[in-house]
Amino acid sequence: MDAAIKKNDRSPDIILLLVTLILVTVGTAMIYSSSSIIALEKFQDGRYFLKKQIFFVFFGLIMMVLMTKIPYTQLKKLAYPGILLAVVLLTLVLIPGFGLKRGGATRWLNLGGISFQVTEMVKIAMVVFLSYFLARKTHQLKNFKQGIVLPLLISSVVILLVLLEPDFGAAVIIAAILLFMLCIAGARITHLSLLIAVFIPAGISLILLKGYRLARLTAFLDPWKDASNSGFQIIQSLLSFGSGGTFGVGIGDGMQKLFYLPEPHTDFILSIIAEESGFIGVTIVIIMFALFALRGFMIALRAPDLFGTLLAAGLTMVIALQSFINIAGVMGLIPLKGLVLPFLSYGGTAFVMSMTSVGILLNISSQRA
Repeated sequence: MDAAIKKNDRSPDIILLLVTLILVTVGTAMIYSSSSIIALEKFQDGRYFLKKQIFFVFFGLIMMVLMTKIPYTQLKKLAYPGILLAVVLLTLVLIPGFGLKRGGATRWLNLGGISFQVTEMVKIAMVVFLSYFLARKTHQLKNFKQGIVLPLLISSVVILLVLLEPDFGAAVIIAAILLFMLCIAGARITHLSLLIAVFIPAGISLILLKGYRLARLTAFLDPWKDASNSGFQIIQSLLSFGSGGTFGVGIGDGMQKLFYLPEPHTDFILSIIAEESGFIGVTIVIIMFALFALRGFMIALRAPDLFGTLLAAGLTMVIALQSFINIAGVMGLIPLKGLVLPFLSYGGTAFVMSMTSVGILLNISSQRA
């Protein structure tokens, strides 16, 4: 099949590329708007976060272009080494001296003075592995032992290591990606139902066992009950949305970023967009993400082989699901999960991995059987 795939037989998906570049441009501008006061207070440089984000954008664009030049079929060679590396790195994060603890969780790995968030790399490694394995075992997926057990075991190990950091949000995304990719690969409904019946009680138990997760749930149900503590973040976020009205107060003129809303340039950047550009700005952002998801799944449907279909669908699902969780969380529609908004939030690893995913999607869109 690989030999039958012609490289650059058609142009990459221009709409997906334009949507990505629009989101990146908006994100860079809003990161400066939302972080300048904090940066000035902490680092005596109002452009501190902007400068770092511009570097991330530059590096992310390089990775995107690079992935458009490498045929996506070459990623098959990285399926098993990639997932093995993911497990090794997740293990290193838990070892004192290698893992960096921030905000009560050890999610960052420090290697030679360079720190990065391992779970962002793990998501892509999981998608590549599942795409390769399920494409090869497509005729055995109806058999639970031959087609389901191995990806389930590997995914369970990865999820367990992620939960030990702890990073419940990333664990939920990885579990959802496993179920989603098994579904589109052709697994039996009974097998999927069985996995869902196991995952849901396990997720509920994890929420009940950790007080802070339960606090997030109760804050979601009634944030005003503990407005100064567990409900503080969502209340401040809702105030941002309410203050913005239809057209917003103007870029740079928002008040919630003035030490009211925690992490305004990362998890809550959409709240700042809502305050400064209003309902119109938020609507445009949501439309952009919906269009990204639509184009991503269209690329999956038009892919020249099953590996390409699964790879495109999986990468699109990672970005779409993370976007949905962040947007719904800051709007108070679901409990907050602490996930950044792809392309818009400040951050190196998450941004570069998202741009890498875009490069792979563009590469798949440019090839046909």
